[in-house]
Amino acid sequence: MTETNNPTSTLLNVSRRELRDLVRSQLQMLLEVGDLPGAKAILIPVQSADIAEAIEGLPEAMHALAFRLLSKDEAIEVYEYLDYSVQERLIEELKSQDVRDIVDKMSPDDRARLFDELPAKVVNRLLEQLSPAERQATAQLLGYEADTAGRIMTPELISLKENFTISQALERIRNLANASEMIYYLYITDVERRLKGILSLRELVTAQPDQTIGDIMVRDPVLVYTDTDQEEVAKLIQRYDFLAVPVVDREQRLVGIVTVDDVIDILQQETTEDIYTVGGGVQSDGDNYFQMNLIEVARKRVLWLLVLLITNTMTGTIIKSQEDILSKVVTLTAFIPLLTGTGGNVGAQSSTVVIRGMNTEEIRSLGAWQVIGREAIAGALLGGMLGTIATVWAFLLQGRLEVAIAVGVSLVAISVLASISGSALPFLFRLLRLDPALMSAPFITTAVDVLGVLIYFNLARVILKL
Repeated sequence: MTETNNPTSTLLNVSRRELRDLVRSQLQMLLEVGDLPGAKAILIPVQSADIAEAIEGLPEAMHALAFRLLSKDEAIEVYEYLDYSVQERLIEELKSQDVRDIVDKMSPDDRARLFDELPAKVVNRLLEQLSPAERQATAQLLGYEADTAGRIMTPELISLKENFTISQALERIRNLANASEMIYYLYITDVERRLKGILSLRELVTAQPDQTIGDIMVRDPVLVYTDTDQEEVAKLIQRYDFLAVPVVDREQRLVGIVTVDDVIDILQQETTEDIYTVGGGVQSDGDNYFQMNLIEVARKRVLWLLVLLITNTMTGTIIKSQEDILSKVVTLTAFIPLLTGTGGNVGAQSSTVVIRGMNTEEIRSLGAWQVIGREAIAGALLGGMLGTIATVWAFLLQGRLEVAIAVGVSLVAISVLASISGSALPFLFRLLRLDPALMSAPFITTAVDVLGVLIYFNLARVILKL
């Protein structure tokens, strides 16, 4: 009995971790040989998010072909998972009616984020093609500032009145469930749409049919305003383990909700931006760094590197000014890289943990001085351990006790200085209303290099009595 090579059965026998690469490779193979029925069949048991990743992994010329294999309902769901660059490319390649059907059925918050990435001419054309209700919902979101709750919220929710009975509320939910993005939370408003309370679906279905919503709802719910920063919204949902949080305007009128899937996207975006910034002052502004034009990449990075280049010339100037002591004790030169490198690493560690603590609010209960003091003590301990080792190592290498002591003591002082600088400067940047992540590792390293060389030579003069 021979085995048939059935792509669908193969997919069902692999782990989730292997699924993406297997779907992509088999999909590409079937498209290359023109087997469209086989390619369509392989996507049947696959989740929408995995289909989107498989399509993204295909050559660009195959994106539209693979996307057309999906039914209309599947296409709408898969489209929302695609990267913005792929979404934009599909808009250019698909028929006008296909684009209208997909964009019109997208959730308003996802549609608004897509429009943020598209050229204004394309956005205007797509807005004209939307149904009046969807056009109004999208225009409302686009009217709020970027990176705020108003911009990322969805207006698709279910609202109830206090005087509704449980039976009336359930009937309303049945009628509106398909038009709402989330039904796990129900929002109670008055006649002017002011938010009065919140109710979970669990509490609703376990209540008695003759009870009213006002009897069981939670009053004074946690909420955010339309101009609340999106990162603050994400932290709020994360802190309280919410699935969604209501968004109100300044008159307390309910205008939408931010859901947990939006929060995951926000946290990923904010974390990526912080990592890019900490890694070298590169701010991606929400763009995929690896899909940016190389000229734009160089432009974003060169200014920061130029600042560091100019700062590093100060180290050379300091070393040149110490020619008299170096001419007498040449061996001092051999330990400059050791001291500056170690100091830069200690400072980078301190700045990284402090910046991370700021982002996660782990240091919220501690004052700035307490955090800086803690890092100073840690720097002294690290310096003591590393300084002892460096002293022994320097003596074994050069055989001069005075030089070894100068190296060890300098390393202790540089470690303390680096820890204080690395922990204090992020607080200073936040006080100046700048992003603490700008206090990146390259900046700390360069600053400690300059100060470390000064400390080293001055201590050496004292210890060597020069």
